[in-house]
Amino acid sequence: MSKVEAIQYGERKVYAVGAFNRGVAEWLQRLPTVWVEGEVTELRRNPRWQSVFFTLKDPSDGACLGVTIGRGRFDALRLDLTDGERVHVFGRPELFEARGDFRMRALSIERFGLGDHLAALERLKKKLAAEGVFKRRRPLPLLPRRIGLVTGNDAAAKKDVLATIAARFPAARILVAETYVQGPLAANAMIEALGDLAAAPEVDVIVLSRGGGSFEDLLPFSDERLVRAIASCSVPVVSAVGHEQDNPLCDFAADARASTPTAAARLVVPDATELLARLDRTRGGLARGARTVLERRRERIVHAHERLRRAPSLAVERKRARLEHAAGRLRALSPRATLDRGYAIVRMGDEIVRSRSAISTGNEVEVELADGRFGARVE
Repeated sequence: MSKVEAIQYGERKVYAVGAFNRGVAEWLQRLPTVWVEGEVTELRRNPRWQSVFFTLKDPSDGACLGVTIGRGRFDALRLDLTDGERVHVFGRPELFEARGDFRMRALSIERFGLGDHLAALERLKKKLAAEGVFKRRRPLPLLPRRIGLVTGNDAAAKKDVLATIAARFPAARILVAETYVQGPLAANAMIEALGDLAAAPEVDVIVLSRGGGSFEDLLPFSDERLVRAIASCSVPVVSAVGHEQDNPLCDFAADARASTPTAAARLVVPDATELLARLDRTRGGLARGARTVLERRRERIVHAHERLRRAPSLAVERKRARLEHAAGRLRALSPRATLDRGYAIVRMGDEIVRSRSAISTGNEVEVELADGRFGARVE
């Protein structure tokens, strides 16, 4: 860095603009880092820029201070700042020598009171979690008879919820409770609205809805009284507060959490078109199933009828086969079969002669052959 020197004009020392600016910039660099409070205005960022620029404004007298911060550092803070938010900026003053532009080089940014609030909310979150306040998760009704909606007066969130529900399920009935959703009165007002909706006839589910806002705007949704009221509500509660990155404590106590009011509407009612299509598919499946069962039963009946038709003839055939088998056996065992082989049966009177001793000379006997019989006398 070149030395800051004045030009001597007689008894007068005169500094060139560049030298003057360098001198002031060197002097400013000796100052310590400080915290400065103000409202964010004229926030400017561009993906091609290495820095993010905004103006810090004092709301009491309108005084302004230009602020610059490295884009990487700003993105890492994930503050999602918008104009009008009150912040604390930590950094040091500097002077851009080429233009004599005085500004503050920021090293960190916090929303106003964010540190204290975050610490208090973290303590409250741990306390409620230890008590089991965040454990209850009841299923949402598939087809609620009536939907309760706690929302702000003339809020965009209310319009989003109502429009989405009407588009998805036109037959849905909605009971709206408009109340404060920001400021010191909001927590008590929302608790009262929640109780009224839970006690209303046929209300099966309640949506607690609010659009995005600053950290301070969303603080009522982390109020311990409201969180406990949600956890003890007699009907399921859907929390749809802020944006995806916002996590007030009511999100943990609710039975379901939606990233946006529109997403909450999708949670509490089905898509009527999709539901009707599913019913058509189910109806078609039932019809196909019924036809399949009937076809199987018909085939069984036809098969049974055919078996019954053939049963008598099969039974007769089996009986005939058995009879023929028995007849064959009888024929094989019949004395006649023996006669056919050349034997004869000798009778004397009604008795068969089985022994020589059974007859005497002169006895008349009858001899039966295979092809007839004749009389004889024993000699």
